Amino acid sequence: MISIENTIISDDVYKVCFVCDLNKCKGACCVEGDAGAPLDELEISILEDEIENILPYLTPEGIKSIEEFGVFDYDALGHFVTPLINHRECAYCYFDEGIAKCAIEKAYEEGKVKFQKPVSCHLYPIRIENYKEFDAVNYHKWPICEKALVNGKRLNVTVYEFLKQPLIRKYGTKWYKELEQTIKSLPK
Repeated sequence: MISIENTIISDDVYKVCFVCDLNKCKGACCVEGDAGAPLDELEISILEDEIENILPYLTPEGIKSIEEFGVFDYDALGHFVTPLINHRECAYCYFDEGIAKCAIEKAYEEGKVKFQKPVSCHLYPIRIENYKEFDAVNYHKWPICEKALVNGKRLNVTVYEFLKQPLIRKYGTKWYKELEQTIKSLPK
């Protein structure tokens, strides 16, 4: 493990090769699982402020789910998550040529909102567990991402390299540079 500032990063984050291949997985992380994507309170506030600008990008089922639950829901442990459609797919997803994509991100790309998407989505397959003294930064292994592991090995890109932009979004450029330097200094 690596410790930087108030984070502890698991070895898999810099040892596992991973690059999403949406043409193979079809965005399965947006439609599989037992709960929505993790949200923090600030993101909920942003979604509440921006929902009218996001609604045009949602499916009718997504709109219905948000009307029923609001912009967020709770998982089995009481954590904030995105609401789901039929206990399965994220209410914020839509489909483009059979690939699940994020309506929030589409609104962002078209300049309708300033919020790109939940950082937990942007960081996937990294999951962050917040503790009182530190954040645990872990790689989440999920069978639906097998093709991303193959693609990552083919391209020789590790999880932290693939997720450079979202890691910088979450922890800053200084933190990321320190992570890079620390990894480069590790024995081969």
